[in-house]
Amino acid sequence: MRFPSASDPGLLNVIDRYVTPAAQGVGRYLHLLHGNFARDDESERTPFLQALSTAAREITDDELEILLESEWRSRLTAAWLIGFDLREHFRDVLGDLLLASQLCFAGQGYCFALARFGTDEDAQHLAVYLDRYLRRPDCPYDQRWAISALLRIDSRTGSEHAARFLHPGGLWDQWNEAQGRRRPSPPSRFIDELCAHADEDAATRDPRSAPQDAGTAP
Repeated sequence: MRFPSASDPGLLNVIDRYVTPAAQGVGRYLHLLHGNFARDDESERTPFLQALSTAAREITDDELEILLESEWRSRLTAAWLIGFDLREHFRDVLGDLLLASQLCFAGQGYCFALARFGTDEDAQHLAVYLDRYLRRPDCPYDQRWAISALLRIDSRTGSEHAARFLHPGGLWDQWNEAQGRRRPSPPSRFIDELCAHADEDAATRDPRSAPQDAGTAP
């Protein structure tokens, strides 16, 4: 793992350009963390998303790889940029990083990107993660992000990848009960909103680039 330090100016340069640029007085990664930008007023959210979209188009694959080798702030930001620009060739890299779950918070970005890609391949990565970590109540990592991402893919493709986790008494209920929730609630669909912001940006730039719902004519 590469840690930000004076001995690694290449990493510091990429972090300064893409991870820590300030918006409303705080670094970009803090707006991406937990999808915090979605709670901002539109007057603040719009310029933030415009800058994020520009960064997603400008950053090179090599620079993304540098960020994915670093700490959680860099990995989180890289994953959001990958998802925003639909760089699907990073799919397996993000899936492997999600399953490894080496760092806090970074998995949120991996789940967002896989949800944005929205294919059966992405669903498989999310399902493998959930099959492992819903059985680990001692590891409350990114299970909520992963199930939300999986539900988004199911809703757009007509698949039912999430169903085996959500039946009464199944892994989702068991994991929630182990977290101290007596009445497990259905998983939130919050990733739908986060992806909608990216879809709207894509449609604004090029209507042909916005993902189509399953069965919708291009």
